[in-house]
Amino acid sequence: MARISPGTSNTARTGTSMAAAAMCCVQLGLAASVSLTDRLGPGGVAWLRLAWAALILVVLMRPWRARFTRSGLVTCTLLGLVTAGMTLLFMAATVRIPLGTASALEFLGPLSVAVVRGRRAGRWWALVAAAGVAALTEPWHGGTDPVGVLLALGAAAGWAAYILLTQRAGDELGGLQALAVSIPVAAAATTIAVGPAVFGRLDWQMLLAGAGLALLMPVIPFSLELMALRRLKASVFGTLMSLEPAIAVLIGFVILGQVPGPGGIAGIALVVAAGIGGTRQADGSPHKAVVPETTEPSLAAPQ
Repeated sequence: MARISPGTSNTARTGTSMAAAAMCCVQLGLAASVSLTDRLGPGGVAWLRLAWAALILVVLMRPWRARFTRSGLVTCTLLGLVTAGMTLLFMAATVRIPLGTASALEFLGPLSVAVVRGRRAGRWWALVAAAGVAALTEPWHGGTDPVGVLLALGAAAGWAAYILLTQRAGDELGGLQALAVSIPVAAAATTIAVGPAVFGRLDWQMLLAGAGLALLMPVIPFSLELMALRRLKASVFGTLMSLEPAIAVLIGFVILGQVPGPGGIAGIALVVAAGIGGTRQADGSPHKAVVPETTEPSLAAPQ
């Protein structure tokens, strides 16, 4: 039996800790964002976060020094527009449905990519995910806000597109340069969409809160995930990221006081199981894995 060296074990533990810390940062940032929507609205919070993230990334990365092909710029622009739409839709969903439910529904985006790219046997995980969605939304009771569900599903579609565009950008660009272009594009798009309605409600406290939110997501999580990918196999990383809906339920309970019912807990569990199974199937398929080990972490979306 082959032994695992202490160095390898320590590296894996470090990578796991980084991935877990990244997911916690994202969900803490989302919970904090939800608490600010009463003052700025969901669109205003999304804009504030993206605007600060764009400023931080531009200062740190100085993308004007990099060489971009025309194709690379087009990809980054599309990635930015998708990021803006995904962020606005998800924030709008979180004011209508619990954070855990919204996160689980949005996770159907990367799960769909994993299932489509996986082996045929792995596509049975789509049925597991569908059962999870049914348990989460309980359409037979009619108690879940249908608009919130549709908004979260729209964010899921955006996340799927984000994954595909991130991988394409990773093939054309190196390091964090794609993010340093796409996030400013996203910030510009949200400024056009919601900025004028928000400017009058800003004060120094809100601006400082926006800077903190931008660090919580996507700046710190993205950096942690990038370092985690260098220490973990793609399948392990994808499995860990599949736990994010469960972390969202925990954060929603602790910070927002959102207590899931039995159906919600069962639904989250099914979506998480489908995420783990679908990601492992995709990683073992002849297609490119959902989470490439040599480019940006494509499951990490600046929601």
